[in-house]
Amino acid sequence: MSINKLALLRYKIIDECLQNHYRKWTLDDLVERVSDALYEYEGIKTGVSKRTIQLDLQLMRSDKLGYEAPIIVADKKYYRYADKNYSITRSKVSAQDVEKLGEVVAILKQFKGFTYFEDITEMVGRLEDKILKQRDAGETHIDFEKNELVKGLEWIDILLKAVRERTSLAIDYQSFKAKIASTALVYPYLLKEYRNRWFLLARKKEQTSVIIMALDRMVSVQSRKDVPFHAAEDFEVATFFDNIIGVTKTLQTTPSRVILKVTAQHAPYIRTKPLHASQQILKDDPVEGMIFEITVGLNYELEREILGFGEAMTVFSPRHLQNRIRRRLLAAVAGYAK
Repeated sequence: MSINKLALLRYKIIDECLQNHYRKWTLDDLVERVSDALYEYEGIKTGVSKRTIQLDLQLMRSDKLGYEAPIIVADKKYYRYADKNYSITRSKVSAQDVEKLGEVVAILKQFKGFTYFEDITEMVGRLEDKILKQRDAGETHIDFEKNELVKGLEWIDILLKAVRERTSLAIDYQSFKAKIASTALVYPYLLKEYRNRWFLLARKKEQTSVIIMALDRMVSVQSRKDVPFHAAEDFEVATFFDNIIGVTKTLQTTPSRVILKVTAQHAPYIRTKPLHASQQILKDDPVEGMIFEITVGLNYELEREILGFGEAMTVFSPRHLQNRIRRRLLAAVAGYAK
């Protein structure tokens, strides 16, 4: 059975509604929500009929798509999932689909050695493990780093769509320092993941500086096609984060030559997993340890990386970074003296 793009979008929106157990969803509510989504994502103004949503619900309940969604009608009026943890995004695929996906994985794996396809290596691993896990009755073979409690992932679809289509956004955003959220009109340029958190590289309307917005601090995101989009013409979006560790950066950030020393015991970790792509080993002694350099912007994430090695890593230069790390280590020690 072939499924068109609009049908998949309807299933996705219905699924999101039924996962929200804090609201009671009537058929009219679902029609209204799906109609709004069709207009927002596809520009369709005609909406959707009750009959279409009823057929969608019936199809989601069935095994034709492999969903078998436990949709029930409470009080003969309100639609919801009987299983509060259910989502079609977590439903199992059919045996036939598993077989087809296995063939796709086998094809993709052939490209993993080529430079142009380096970015698909992890994706192939995830997909292959998911297929094998279902085929082998839940047995897992590879465990990727993940954080099930991370917030903000619900904004990825609309943000990615806006980045691709160069559409302005209105984002209600509340930083950790702010007491209430404020609305910003922004031009989105790039989605960036760092240590299981997602960030948006953007520029506020009528401002020259760029901003890095954490998705877990976004309260709402709305497409604003009525606001003309301004492309990033004064910097390269694709390479913006290349000369730093993490995501803390401005247009004025310039790379510095950072020279570090790590003990011999910890040198293998730095040797096999460089702190940054610019890493160069200056001296490697099996007793005294390893001296190396990286060329990066000085930011919070760099300091956190250095402090993570504790007494095993020492900053040689620049001097102001050395002094800052020293002050932070002394403050940490003082905390234990109380």
